[in-house]
Amino acid sequence: MRWVFVALVAFGLLGCERPANDAWQGYIEGEYVMLAAPAAGQLQKLYVRRGDRIEAGKPMFALEQESERAARLQAEEQLKSAEARLENLRAGRRAPEIASLRAAVTQAKAALALSTSQLAQQEKLFKGGFIAQAVLDQAQSAHARDAALLKGAEAQLRTARQPLGREDERKAAEGEVAAARAAVTQAAWRLEQKSIAAPVAGLVQDTFFVEGEWVPAGKPVVSLLPPGNVKARFYVPETVLGSLQAGRKLEIRCDGCPAPLEAQVSYLSSQAEYTPPVLYSRESRKKLLFLVEARLAPGAAALHPGQPVDVRLK
Repeated sequence: MRWVFVALVAFGLLGCERPANDAWQGYIEGEYVMLAAPAAGQLQKLYVRRGDRIEAGKPMFALEQESERAARLQAEEQLKSAEARLENLRAGRRAPEIASLRAAVTQAKAALALSTSQLAQQEKLFKGGFIAQAVLDQAQSAHARDAALLKGAEAQLRTARQPLGREDERKAAEGEVAAARAAVTQAAWRLEQKSIAAPVAGLVQDTFFVEGEWVPAGKPVVSLLPPGNVKARFYVPETVLGSLQAGRKLEIRCDGCPAPLEAQVSYLSSQAEYTPPVLYSRESRKKLLFLVEARLAPGAAALHPGQPVDVRLK
C-alpha cells in the first residue's frame, strides 16, 4: 500500500504544477475601416450586406446626388461662358471685315501704282515743256494722296487683326476661366464623394443604415475589416516582458484550429494594466500585466474578432 500512496502523491504534485510561463490567453481584435461620406444625404443605394467579402474598388454605397449634379452642370456652363469671353477678347474682328480691309489695301496699292506712273509721265512732259507747273503739281498731289490712303488702309488691317480686348481685360478673363475650371473640379469632387467604393479588399463587418435613411456628414455607413487588420491581444506579466520585443515570432492556437498560426509581436505597452500598491517585492512585480499585440501572418484571416486564443512563444 505504501507504493500506492507514493504514486498518488506524485500524481497530485503533477496536477498542481504551474503552467508554462511562455503561454498566455488572449483574444482576436480587428482594426475596422469605417467608410463614410464627407457630406450628408439620404442613403440611395447600399450595395453590400454584412458578411460579404469584397474586392478593392467595389461600390459600397451611394447617397442622393441631385444637388451635386446640378452644381457640376452649373459650373461647367459657367466655364464655357468664361472660355467664350476669353476667346472673343483674344480674337480679332470677324473674317468678312478683315476681307473688306484687305480689299481696301489692294485697291489703295493699285491707286498708288497708277498715280506713281502718271507722276512719272507728267515729270517727263514738264521737263520737255509740254505741260504747265500746275499740271505737275496736281499729279504730285494725287501721288501723295494715294500713298497716304495706302498707309491708312494697312494700319486699319493691322488693327483689325489685333485682339479686341486690352491686355488687362484678357488677363482678367484668363483669371475667370481658371476660377471656373477650379469650380468644375470642386463640383466633380463633391459629386464623387456621394458614391463610396472600398479602398481595400476585406470583409463587410457591419452596415449601420438602410436605404432611405438620412446619413449625417461623416457618419460611417459600412465597416470593413481587411485581412491584414486582424491581430491578437494578450497580457504578459512583468517578469517575462523583457524577453519579448517587436518582431518576436509567436504561435496562435484557437479552438477548432487545425494547426497553430504564426504571428509576430507588433506592439508592447509601456504602461502596466494593473499596479499593486507596493512595488518593492518580487511577488508584487509579478502582478504587473502589460498589453502585447501580435500581427497574424497571411492565412490567419479565418479568425474572428473576439475569438479567444492561446499565445505561445515559438
